[in-house]
Amino acid sequence: MKKKSINIGIIGFGTVGAGTAKILLRKRKELERKLGFPMVLKNIADLDTKRDRGIKLSAGVLINNAQAILNDPEIDIVVELMGGIHPAKEFILQAIRNGKHVVTANKALLATEGHEIFKAARENRVDIGFEASVAGSIPIIKVVRESLVGNSIQSIYGIINGTSNYILTKMTEEGVDFASALKEAQTLGYAEMDPTFDVEGIDSAHKLTILASLAFGVPFSFKKIYTEGITKITPLDIQFASEFGYKIKLLAIAKQAGKDIDVRIHPTMLPYDHMIAGVNGVFNAIYIESDATGSQLYYGRGAGEMPTGSAVVSDIADIAGNIKTGAADRMQRVNIPAHSGLRIRKIEDIKTCYYLRFSALDKPGVLSKISGILGSYNISIKSMIQKGRKIEKAVPVVMMTHEAREKDMIQALSRIDRLSIVSEKTMYLRVEGGEN
Repeated sequence: MKKKSINIGIIGFGTVGAGTAKILLRKRKELERKLGFPMVLKNIADLDTKRDRGIKLSAGVLINNAQAILNDPEIDIVVELMGGIHPAKEFILQAIRNGKHVVTANKALLATEGHEIFKAARENRVDIGFEASVAGSIPIIKVVRESLVGNSIQSIYGIINGTSNYILTKMTEEGVDFASALKEAQTLGYAEMDPTFDVEGIDSAHKLTILASLAFGVPFSFKKIYTEGITKITPLDIQFASEFGYKIKLLAIAKQAGKDIDVRIHPTMLPYDHMIAGVNGVFNAIYIESDATGSQLYYGRGAGEMPTGSAVVSDIADIAGNIKTGAADRMQRVNIPAHSGLRIRKIEDIKTCYYLRFSALDKPGVLSKISGILGSYNISIKSMIQKGRKIEKAVPVVMMTHEAREKDMIQALSRIDRLSIVSEKTMYLRVEGGEN
């Protein structure tokens, strides 16, 4: 017999949990009208049952026992919004074993333990929704696994961490240094007191792991993704990038190159006219190139109570609809594609163009020594800027190169940095969207 309503239990009542509950409660009648059946928020479990989240709940809805949700036979969908790896993993697996469908926003968990979780879901014929795990309100998971199912995706470029994008935007527009921009981001609540996951690229790597798994059929491979943050970016580099016609963004890159795919996170120089170069502040954007549809850009808020809560509710509604129509494991067909046979290319084997900033003594013959070493590693110079600004008796010499192999670049810079005419370690950035 078909159920009249779909019952939902949320575990975790923080920012995203509160946003999800607000939408489910405030838009209950609208959701019922759109879906054709009611969805009932039966329980929310959180250790803190006293803090005011700005939501009026009926008596008995907020509890401090997650097990009550996991073992309640009347709850159809368990929504895990507590974050972290443990005990979130155990809670999700328990829900799956109990025949409950799961919605999660937990990108770190899926990026590191996704294989086990999706295997359990397939075996138990339940759905997992995870739209909110990447780029907040942007429906990129649905786009990649469903809307573009008739495409072979060639590349994905993403700005998928709002904190880092806000910091780089602040540095670009106001000329402030990294520390000042970070402090302001923390004051405004865009950055945590410990911002490591954001500014070191780890959060972006979690999200890219999920996208690459969906788009290219590679196993969840978070540990194989080259990850580099933005802490070394200076106003000087941003200024020189601008003079060359580029902006610096923390970019998530996944692109196919023969039987390999490049999957990496690092600060990247993009031409001013690139579709995502103008994405500023805390906004996210994902640029996809595929064979049938060509280039597409998806843009929106990547975090926050209501944007992320909206993505969670979208998954809840999809799964609820599947339950009502008797297609309860439909989403498993499109969650993780079969292994494609592609391999993740090591960072030393990638080929790209580079921005180089040397701190060199202002003496005759300096340029010839540097360019000679670069040339010996098959690295050719595309353009150059040299200015007489004294920086501790050295001047910045800035170059843009043609395409080169990363391994060759690292070896060349290692030799250059040992020269007596170079006063500090060379700054280098990879360049995308220009010459290939």
